[in-house]
Amino acid sequence: MMIAVIDYNMGNICSLGNALGRLGAEWVLTADHDVIRNADRVILPGVGNAAEAMANLQRLQLPELIWKLRRPVLGICVGMQVMCRHSEEGDAECMGIFDAKVKRFPAVPGIKVPHMGWSRISNLESKLFKGIEKGSYVYFVHSYYAPLCPDTIATSRHPEMYSAALKYENFYGTQFHPEKSGDVGERIIRNFLEI
Repeated sequence: MMIAVIDYNMGNICSLGNALGRLGAEWVLTADHDVIRNADRVILPGVGNAAEAMANLQRLQLPELIWKLRRPVLGICVGMQVMCRHSEEGDAECMGIFDAKVKRFPAVPGIKVPHMGWSRISNLESKLFKGIEKGSYVYFVHSYYAPLCPDTIATSRHPEMYSAALKYENFYGTQFHPEKSGDVGERIIRNFLEI
């Protein structure tokens, strides 16, 4: 099995590569359309700004290619957010795979933004979470979030409930970083590779 990790200068590649390596997965960092199109699995990592991420993807002519993929695709953090319809971060029009508009966490006394650290996930409704217990902790780093929507397959709170993960057809997204989420995250990545 070959995994294409999309290279668009927005990813936390070291941690993701280490996580895939621990699972014995063969992967390549690439923006080559043919390699991505022919991969068995595709991962769109993401760290940083959604508007910049979309600009980089468009410059590489990747959004239309990603939309047409019929293999399992996983977007992580900003990678998930740019798969939504729109992001308030930089007022970015995004890919529109997931039916959600990404919003900034509101200013609430006592609630830190960005949301950084370990939080529980619940309402797990996908093969992506096979063997994962409700209330398991995963690692988040984000100031923007996808509200609950028809594509929500896991939730978390900060302080209100929001989408911790999304799914539409063969597309999956996690707001948290499975590659930084210890044994739970490793199981989620393994589940993605086995879907």
